[in-house]
Amino acid sequence: MQITNIFNVNTASGILLYCLAVFFIAWLFSRVLRYLIILFIKSKKSDRFGRTSIQFFRNSIKFFIGIFALVYIVMTVPLFRSKATLIFSGAGIIAAIIGFAAQAALSNLIAGAFIVLFRPFRVGDYIKLDDTRMGIVEDITLRHTVINNFENKRLIIPNSVISTDSVLNHTIEDSYILSFNNFKIGIKADIDLARKIIQEEAIKLPNVIDNRTSEQVLADKDQVDVRVIDVHSDHIHMRAYVWLNEPFLEFKTKCSLKEAVHKRFIKEGVDLPIPIYKVNKS
Repeated sequence: MQITNIFNVNTASGILLYCLAVFFIAWLFSRVLRYLIILFIKSKKSDRFGRTSIQFFRNSIKFFIGIFALVYIVMTVPLFRSKATLIFSGAGIIAAIIGFAAQAALSNLIAGAFIVLFRPFRVGDYIKLDDTRMGIVEDITLRHTVINNFENKRLIIPNSVISTDSVLNHTIEDSYILSFNNFKIGIKADIDLARKIIQEEAIKLPNVIDNRTSEQVLADKDQVDVRVIDVHSDHIHMRAYVWLNEPFLEFKTKCSLKEAVHKRFIKEGVDLPIPIYKVNKS
């Protein structure tokens, strides 16, 4: 039995009740379908590529079911159906105006589909657009991408913007990253002792990994490479190249390493840089 048989769609009150019933059924169906998709996503936590596609599809359901419900009402209500041909045939100018106004929304929709299709990043990836826009991708909707930064604030970036911008993805292939850690020691400091301290403190940290190949291990290559980058008039610049298995904890690891190394420098008497000031004689 069709739903039109329940309501009298020839009266204004019947049409109103009919429209409300159709939209309620569409809303209920959308809610149930979105809930089932959420359950499916939770069962596929490890497959982030598939999870991103499913989550984007979930976000699209409400929109497309709403459009389908609207078209269904127009085609099943005699009053709307009789006027549909007249409305659509004379709506060229209106359609052009609406199309121009909706250009940005349409470009965001297409860009979102391309993001899901070509996968430059996924839900759960750690990405960086610039020094102020970085964090973990939380959601990709029809209009925008939601990024949760490390202050637990949400960055809402239109899909058309993020799809044309350069994106640094820390986790697209794996979660291993090479962290640069800079240190300054005095101009007369023992470089070998400073290197030894940095290496020993680095490998104590929980997220530091040994990323050496078997050949490098056999050749007794250091797990943490520490190099002298430059020698200045008041200090020596050293850099430690530390491999981490968790990019989200890079900043915390850097802070812990700097603190531990500084304490060891003081304890073992490694000369620290002393700034040189020029005094202008008047």
